[in-house]
Amino acid sequence: MVESTRIVLASRPEGAPTPENFRTETAELPAPAEGEVLLRTLYLSLDPYMRGRMSSAKSYADPVEIGAVMVGATVAEVLESKDPALAVGDVVLAYSGWQTHDVARASGVRKLDPAKAPVSTALGVLGMPGFTAYAGLRKIGKPQPGETVVVAAATGPVGSAVGQIAKIDGARAVGIAGGPRKVAHLKELGFDAAIDHRAPDFAEQLAAAVPDGIDVYFENVGGAVADAVYPLLNTYARVPVCGLIANYNTIGDPEGPDRLPAYYRRILTKSLTVRGFIQSEFVRELYPDFLRDMGEWVADGRVRYLEDVVPGLAAAPEAFIGMLEGRNFGKVVVKVAD
Repeated sequence: MVESTRIVLASRPEGAPTPENFRTETAELPAPAEGEVLLRTLYLSLDPYMRGRMSSAKSYADPVEIGAVMVGATVAEVLESKDPALAVGDVVLAYSGWQTHDVARASGVRKLDPAKAPVSTALGVLGMPGFTAYAGLRKIGKPQPGETVVVAAATGPVGSAVGQIAKIDGARAVGIAGGPRKVAHLKELGFDAAIDHRAPDFAEQLAAAVPDGIDVYFENVGGAVADAVYPLLNTYARVPVCGLIANYNTIGDPEGPDRLPAYYRRILTKSLTVRGFIQSEFVRELYPDFLRDMGEWVADGRVRYLEDVVPGLAAAPEAFIGMLEGRNFGKVVVKVAD
C-alpha cells in the first residue's frame, strides 16, 4: 500500500477562494490492477478553469464534489506498472489532481520524452494551455497576414502563445497585461505592442496601439479590458472566447445598467464572430498538428515560454489564489517532487 497526500475541496467558495476552502488529507492507495500504473506526481498544473470546478453552478464539466481531490493535470513518474506499454521510470502526462501519488489506467496517460523538452512543458506551452491558444486562434481567430491580433492576460501560458503564433502567421500582436514587468516581458517575446491594463489611460494607449483597428481579439479576461477592446473591433472581427477570469469570483448579477443590448448591437452592426470554445472539442482534429507545430516552434525558439514554479504540494492553494489575482508571472506549475 502506498500513502498519498492530497488536497481536497473542503467547501465551495463564496466569491474569491480562500485557504479554508481546501483541506489536506492522506489516503492509502491500492496496488495497481491489470492495465493500471502507480504514479508519483512530479509537477501539478494550476489553471483558471479550476475555479469553475469549485462551483456547483452548471458548466461544461461536472463540479468537484466536497471532499474530493482537486482536479488538475500532472506530470508523473511510473513507480509500478501492470501494463506492457509503460515501464517503471517512464514519465507520463496524467490527470491525477492535487495529490502526491495516484493509481491510473495506463490507457488514460500519455508517455513523455524528456529528451525533447522539459517535462513540465507538457502542462503549459506543449500541453493544454498551448493547445488552447493554437486551436482557438487557428480555428476561430484565423488571423491573416497584416491583421491585428489583441490578446488579454498576455503573459499567461495561453496569451503568450496566442501572440507568438499570431506573429508566426504574419499578424501584428498586441498584448495586454498587468504591470511594467509583464509589459516588458511581452516586448521580449516579440509582441508589436504591449499595454498595461492598470494604467489610468489604458483605453487611450490601446487605441493608439491599434491604428487600423482590431481584427482578432482573443478573450481571456472580460471586464474592463473587454470594455476597452470592443469599440476598436473592425467589421468582421473574430473573438475567440477562452476565459473570463475577471468575473470568476463574481457573486450575483453585475451592478449598473443592462449593457447587453448595446453588446448585441455591436455584434450585429460590425458583423462580429464571437465564439466560445473549450479546447477539448478540437482535440481529435488538431492535437497531432499542435504537437508537431508547437514542438518545432519551441525547439527553434519561435515560441518562448515562462514558468512560475512553486515548490511543494502544500503551496498549491495559495498559489492558485494568487494566480486568480494575477500575482503569477507565467505558467503556474507546482513542483511536487524531484
